[in-house]
Amino acid sequence: MPVNARDRLLATAEELFYAEGIRAVGVERILAESGVGRASMYRHFPSKDDLVVAVLEARDRRWRSWLAERVEALGGHPLTVFDALAERFEREDFRGCAFINTMIESADPDSPAHRVAAAHKEHVVDYLEQLLTAAGIAEPAVQAGRFALLMDGAIVTALRERTPAPAGRARHLAQALLAAVPPTT
Repeated sequence: MPVNARDRLLATAEELFYAEGIRAVGVERILAESGVGRASMYRHFPSKDDLVVAVLEARDRRWRSWLAERVEALGGHPLTVFDALAERFEREDFRGCAFINTMIESADPDSPAHRVAAAHKEHVVDYLEQLLTAAGIAEPAVQAGRFALLMDGAIVTALRERTPAPAGRARHLAQALLAAVPPTT
């Protein structure tokens, strides 16, 4: 557990939000489990919404860094994003995508949490486009959108089926998409 109050709040809130949902977890629970006092919390985060945004921003940075590291370790080909997802799906604490979950809970597209979650998805698409460009795939922006769709579908299906198999099925579909597009010259 982190030492300073801000980091304890972030770690506790992230764990609880991911496991149980943002709306299901109240400030009192976060305070009790983090051991941080109310005044201290509000010095760091003026509202629960501010805490939610900070949690999502930190998770976004860590998740995208993890994905890039895993893709590189798995060979760097765009298809390896699905191999990385399969690893994630095998984790005991896998509860789907924190950002998809947030967009469902915070359906208002103008809410701060929804905007951070949507930005995360845009960053992932940008990363996919970079991978596809580096691999010499034609229409990398179009293919990146398709890969993101397959990734999100695999995440939700893995949550429902409780198996990493959807990542393999999504990889197979992505491979078929790439086979249908001639490489750039």
